[in-house]
Amino acid sequence: MPIERKMSFLISIILTSLIPFIAIAEAVPLEGLASWYGGKFHGQRTSSGEVFDTNLLTAAHRTFPFGTLVKVTNLLNEKSVIVRINDRGPFVPDRIIDLSKAAADAIGLTPMGVARVRLEVVQEVKPAEYVTLQVASFSNPGNALRLKNRLTEAGFSPSIERTETGIHRVVLEHIPAEQLDEVKSRLSELGFNRPILRTR
Repeated sequence: MPIERKMSFLISIILTSLIPFIAIAEAVPLEGLASWYGGKFHGQRTSSGEVFDTNLLTAAHRTFPFGTLVKVTNLLNEKSVIVRINDRGPFVPDRIIDLSKAAADAIGLTPMGVARVRLEVVQEVKPAEYVTLQVASFSNPGNALRLKNRLTEAGFSPSIERTETGIHRVVLEHIPAEQLDEVKSRLSELGFNRPILRTR
């Protein structure tokens, strides 16, 4: 057997043998410090775009997709609460999750401010896919601004990108992939039949 095939065969055996251990490692709940936030943040926009309500069972996490349901257990008293991720944070290095006051109250964390917790994902959410459409490009910035204003009047949220060569691109950013056909149809009604699709 050629050396390349032998190496490939050995690697496949090693990886196959590791699969159970990888799956177990991924299933191990995360543990670390949790904190809570409220007060001045109540009523403000979260990173997901929702308005933060400290009376709801929500939380901020650095990486879990928005909408993910996570069981948070206070390791000091074994009290648990299920929260929905709708914000990003915490931004203190040694903390793994930031709870709303309601969620912190539910597990007895509020008086302490910070406590060691265990996280278990209850329901995963696939990260949303977003795309960008380039509607048109102009060398004249005035033309780009006029189109931007026209699209705004039509209910879009356009922006203008300026390239190093002085070209001004009018784009629609952060479009959910499932809404792409609808957006293209609305653009077509305005006379823009061939927007350029850019994945993000």
